[in-house]
Amino acid sequence: MAATGGSGRSTVASLLASGLASSGHTVVFDLAPRLSSPWPSRTDGQGADGLAVLPPDQPLTRSAVQYACSLNTAPDGSRWQVLTDGREWHTRPLALPEPPAAWYQLAAIGGWQAVIADTVHPLAHDILASRCAGEVGQTRGWYELPYTLPVLCAAATAHGIHALQQAVMALNAEGLPLQRTVVVLVATGDGRPPAAVRAGATMLTARTAAVVHLPYDPNIRAHGLHIPAARLRTRTRQAAAQLTGAVFAAAHATWGQPLPAAPQPAPISPAVPAL
Repeated sequence: MAATGGSGRSTVASLLASGLASSGHTVVFDLAPRLSSPWPSRTDGQGADGLAVLPPDQPLTRSAVQYACSLNTAPDGSRWQVLTDGREWHTRPLALPEPPAAWYQLAAIGGWQAVIADTVHPLAHDILASRCAGEVGQTRGWYELPYTLPVLCAAATAHGIHALQQAVMALNAEGLPLQRTVVVLVATGDGRPPAAVRAGATMLTARTAAVVHLPYDPNIRAHGLHIPAARLRTRTRQAAAQLTGAVFAAAHATWGQPLPAAPQPAPISPAVPAL
């Protein structure tokens, strides 16, 4: 999740999926509208049917969900999947379900061991808006799913760290568990982070599970999610490994080791019209 756009969410999701793939069956759920998401172009040409063939109001089988996914390869050769809307740009936009519980249901049907949701909702705004409306917002909905570890992304700039700090204050005010929240600061250029970013990282280290610095990688800037794993800088791979380790450490600290099996949601029966 992130407080603003341009925070490196999809890059972080890709690196984390590569890191988790060696430990279990892993997928990235793309929650963004098709024409604003980088994932459809990454999966183009694989022939995967994508989200369009998974109607949210109809029963689904595991084979149908798996068939809808595209494949990616981690640096160690492990495979991980992406579930996105891979149709042509001019097709009618999908009405994707907003409640996180719907995506958890889909994850259970697909049978993955690790699921990364690449969200698009603005974190702090969602918390404030849901509080004012007296509703359960998307952010709280994600936090309250079983065995969920939020990863907060922010650009390593003065504006990015300010937006992140506001989001963390909002999370704290809502009583959401920062102790199992991992923060990723995504560098936008070479060199030492600005003083505001360094100070913010120090503050966040004491309040969250971990703060990971993702260094600038010109290959990612040039190729986006299309970059082959072998083209990543060594520093980028090291940061990705640190991120994966931080996620596992937070999970083990919260739920123990080995990690328990996640609960299976009850099947949703299709509506039966009255006669």
